[in-house]
Amino acid sequence: MPRPDSDDAARADAYAAAPLLNCLLREVAEPRPGTPGRPEYRLPGTDRLLRVRGTRRPAGPEIRDTGGWHRLDHAGLVKLVAEELGALTGLANHELPAEMADSRAVVAALLAARTAAPADPYRRSEQSLLTGHPFHPAPKARGGGPAAAWLPYAPEAYAAFPVALLGVREDTVVEDGDTSALDALGAAPPGYRLLPAHPWQLELAAPVLADAFADGRLVRLGTTARDSWPTAAVRTVYTPAHDLFLKFSLDVRITNDIRRLWRHDLLRLRRVDDAATAAFAARPAGAAWLGDRGHRTAGFAYEELAVVVRDGLGGHLRPGTTPLLAAGLVEGFPGSPLERADPATWWEAYLARVVPPALTAFADHGVVLEAHLQNTLVAVDASGLPAQALFRDAEGVKLLPEVGREAGWERLVYTLVVNNLVEVAGALAEHRPGFDPWPAARRALAGHGLPEAAALLTAPTLPGKTNLLLRWTGADGADARYLPLPNPLAEGT
Repeated sequence: MPRPDSDDAARADAYAAAPLLNCLLREVAEPRPGTPGRPEYRLPGTDRLLRVRGTRRPAGPEIRDTGGWHRLDHAGLVKLVAEELGALTGLANHELPAEMADSRAVVAALLAARTAAPADPYRRSEQSLLTGHPFHPAPKARGGGPAAAWLPYAPEAYAAFPVALLGVREDTVVEDGDTSALDALGAAPPGYRLLPAHPWQLELAAPVLADAFADGRLVRLGTTARDSWPTAAVRTVYTPAHDLFLKFSLDVRITNDIRRLWRHDLLRLRRVDDAATAAFAARPAGAAWLGDRGHRTAGFAYEELAVVVRDGLGGHLRPGTTPLLAAGLVEGFPGSPLERADPATWWEAYLARVVPPALTAFADHGVVLEAHLQNTLVAVDASGLPAQALFRDAEGVKLLPEVGREAGWERLVYTLVVNNLVEVAGALAEHRPGFDPWPAARRALAGHGLPEAAALLTAPTLPGKTNLLLRWTGADGADARYLPLPNPLAEGT
């Protein structure tokens, strides 16, 4: 990334370009011999040559023409990617380049709006992600709307806000599971039930809800007395006063999907959460599952107004530990324990806390955790060493009867190994050049006795999700497609 004294435009370009370049280099480009520190690639669709600085977070893209190498700003990079993918796939796509540009504009607005980072280290880790998903072409896109519409609710701008409170006429309420925690957020008048709502979603869904407000099926009851703050997921907020997470619908595309709580996912929520809860009942390696207890909504706006009630940290977190978002550790934030950790000791502790619970859930319970960086919390002790892992998000969990063992294992390998372990290992190695994380990772996977884990240690490749091609070809956001990546776990690599 540029130095802190670089101008804002260059900083925004760098933050936005790194994940887009990661996608292009992983999914499309062909490596060529280059000069040390400046990897070169051929783009096969347009037969152009591209070079960058660095590997884990590439920067400084340059394209070669008859006059030599020429630097690309973010707009030039978007144009290059669009031309390459159009030539490579034979498909046009006007939506994705606009999202790429929006992602960069969002980063610029976030940089301008940021003030002092929160004092609470957990909140700081959740709200640190200016880059975001390191392998997505537009990880910070916010639907293309003006910054004034979304900035008050942006975790990356350290936002905090009161949650809106609605009264829903009792005969229209739909709920499943234990939603009683919602009733502590405020009071509803006789004949109504309390329903919290994300203020941004209320604005987005206003046309759909107008009639319900007019005829009294919905009434506005003000806001919560205390602020909540948005987690890295944007639509999920934490309410410290009640130690509760609330996950809302948000009719905005963030990464691959419109982040609405879809009815079909809500209807399977209890079954999936029950399975995940059972998988963690014995607390494998001390790990915990933050359960999605249930959901409440209005029958006339089932998806638009749905809210999922998720366990808070109390009752799950080991005494004397501090939870941190794994994605925040990878991106970096002030006070991160990775800044001062002995990498070998820290990595061994991380593997011991994160890997066994995910493998046990799969092997013994048929539960495929979506164990990627944004769904993994690592509780560290006073010295900064990982002491516990906490996993979340039943919506992303798969059950083996639904997906089959082979597909379920592939998904687990992608989320746990490619999206999580590879990135954490890369962050550690960046702090301590020369550190080799893979012998310890091999021991962690081999120690479980799971046949698939043993086979992973000899497999030549790992599955890498193709977010750029997925979005360019218009595939469903949940339709994961993978390409083979070199497997650093394989002996001899």
